[in-house]
Amino acid sequence: MNKAIYIAASEANSGKSMLSLGLMQLFLRNKPKVGYFRPIIDNPVEGAMDNHINTILNYFKLKTKYEDSYAFTRSDLIKKINDDQEDEVINIIIEKYKKLEEENDFVIVEGTDFSDHAAIIEMDLNTIIAKNLGVPVIIVSGGVGKSLEDFMQGLRLAYYSFVHKDVEVIGVVANKVEHKNIPIILKEVGDNLPGSVTVNAIPIDHKLNNPSIKEFLKGINANVLFGDNYLNNPTDGIKVGAMHLSKFLNHLTEDCVVVTPADRSDILLGTLQANISSNYPSVAGIILTGGIDLSSSVIKLIKGLEKIVPILWVEEGTFSIASKLGTIRSHIYADNNIKIKMSINMFETYVDLSSLKEKLLNYKGNEILTPRMFQYNLLKRAKEQRKHIILPEGSDDRILMAVSQLQKNDVVDLTILGKKVNVKASIKRLNIPFDFDKTPIINPIESEYFEDFSNTLYELRKHKGVSPAMAEDLMADVSYFGTMMVYKGLADGMVSGAAHTTQHTIKPALQFVKTKPGFSVVSSIFFMCLEDRVSVFGDCAINPNPTAEQLAEIAISSADSSISFGIDPKIAMLSYSSGSSGKGEDVDIVRRATQIIKEKRSDLKVEGPIQYDAAVDPSIGKKKLPNSKVAGQANVLIFPDLNTGNNTYKAVQRETGALAIGPMLQGLNKPVNDLSRGCTVDDIFNTVILTAIQAQEI
Repeated sequence: MNKAIYIAASEANSGKSMLSLGLMQLFLRNKPKVGYFRPIIDNPVEGAMDNHINTILNYFKLKTKYEDSYAFTRSDLIKKINDDQEDEVINIIIEKYKKLEEENDFVIVEGTDFSDHAAIIEMDLNTIIAKNLGVPVIIVSGGVGKSLEDFMQGLRLAYYSFVHKDVEVIGVVANKVEHKNIPIILKEVGDNLPGSVTVNAIPIDHKLNNPSIKEFLKGINANVLFGDNYLNNPTDGIKVGAMHLSKFLNHLTEDCVVVTPADRSDILLGTLQANISSNYPSVAGIILTGGIDLSSSVIKLIKGLEKIVPILWVEEGTFSIASKLGTIRSHIYADNNIKIKMSINMFETYVDLSSLKEKLLNYKGNEILTPRMFQYNLLKRAKEQRKHIILPEGSDDRILMAVSQLQKNDVVDLTILGKKVNVKASIKRLNIPFDFDKTPIINPIESEYFEDFSNTLYELRKHKGVSPAMAEDLMADVSYFGTMMVYKGLADGMVSGAAHTTQHTIKPALQFVKTKPGFSVVSSIFFMCLEDRVSVFGDCAINPNPTAEQLAEIAISSADSSISFGIDPKIAMLSYSSGSSGKGEDVDIVRRATQIIKEKRSDLKVEGPIQYDAAVDPSIGKKKLPNSKVAGQANVLIFPDLNTGNNTYKAVQRETGALAIGPMLQGLNKPVNDLSRGCTVDDIFNTVILTAIQAQEI
């Protein structure tokens, strides 16, 4: 079941705060604990809290800490982006959101404010965040200052900007629209969007849309002479008192704000008298301009009134102040209960609550797992059960840099093989933080384990002609020593290959760690973190020309690995043809392998033979295999041979910039994983995390 909703505005001043308040009220009636999260907030005034967060936390008395309710201020975000740290931005947003998700029954996520008016950039940012959090979206768009046609077109464009990025939109809200246009909007927008999307329209309420007296007070830096208790009064229009009182009184309207020079006692007192008269509308407040002090007699008269309105005093002139008032935007803030209640009431009056609640509670979630969420899940899982990983290649700078990062994240215990003096020299040269107390450095030939390991290897391999002397020579090799640490239980897994061939890395494991019961093939997969999804590629590192039986086992192992890492597998058995059209030995092997999978594991979704484009492109998949449950949606891609698999993963990695995590070996009794000799520091980091998670399942 879904646990969150993302509220995204299409532009500035859309009124998304109303949705946050309304949805919070709605879900608190059904859920004991509801969280509130803003990934990006505007830069607050020094010492002050973000207004949106402060309002929600205080009004609904949420127990969430303020600092847990947001990820970045706008200036922090810009600095990160300028420092080319976009990935870290998304990682931190995911981490903070997930913390709230774990602590609450539901989370309301409110998008950015569009305060810098860069609408296209902000829309993209909201799309990226919503996609990586994996939560559905409600889009809210404001109708102020737009023609009806432009407004509806803009709302549709906002909808498609999300769905084209594979973000689920479950509702759109047309806010601040003319009441007479609501039926037109509901029909026209509804007719142009899928039936699964709820469409609601909320009319503009000028009392809600206009600033309160308190907001005017702050906006013009005025002083309060009277009426401190009524500063939250809503306003509806500005009236400048510059004419004769008898004529001015005819211009008063409900909840208007009167602006007049402070020496116009006739306008001031006449307005106050009209405010208590049943024959005239009530005013919201009075602003006295020009910096002129009121006489003592006028002050005395005002103090004697039973009914009073806020009276503000400012030094600037009348028309200057009137102009400034027109530029002040309305906000909902924590102590303005009037506006908060008005907002919730408007939401509940015009939004189909039952339909919206049903869609949110029954939303099953987007099946697409983004790379950033995948990596977050990896780190989270690795932390759940701490494991010890051995890294035999202490002479490689990339290994040491990866260890430095792993120490910072504090998710695994590590041991490095090599000469300590050489490792220390490398650390000094690289100028990276490194805690030698956390990560022991072992030189195999000087180790206390060397003799025992050599004897063990001799006993395990003497039937293959290995002598005690040969065993000692082999044990001096870091791959053999590291693998023996895993075999003996002194480490939970090993990652190697940055400076050695695949054969050099996995040969010791095949010799004495051996395969799991029921496995006849050791194979490998890569987790390919593409721009918008994570796919599993196998086998791209071990088996040159697998038989149909081996190919089927590779596919089943890959599917099970996918499930272990949170991916619902849809298996594509790749070939040069799709369906039954192709002929030849190579395609027949794939066809037989597919049939074996169906016979052994009827629970798995598998299609084969199938071409790569038909496997991953929905439009091509529908044309070539219209009845397939996998075509166009495959996320586990099994290659017919090593030549195809290895070249394809490298081509995809280089041409798309995808992060390839792996290879992760499948089928061994204990995890030993091989790195590419062209691996990056991130590759090593991620493979260590994968290995630690594998070790949890032993």
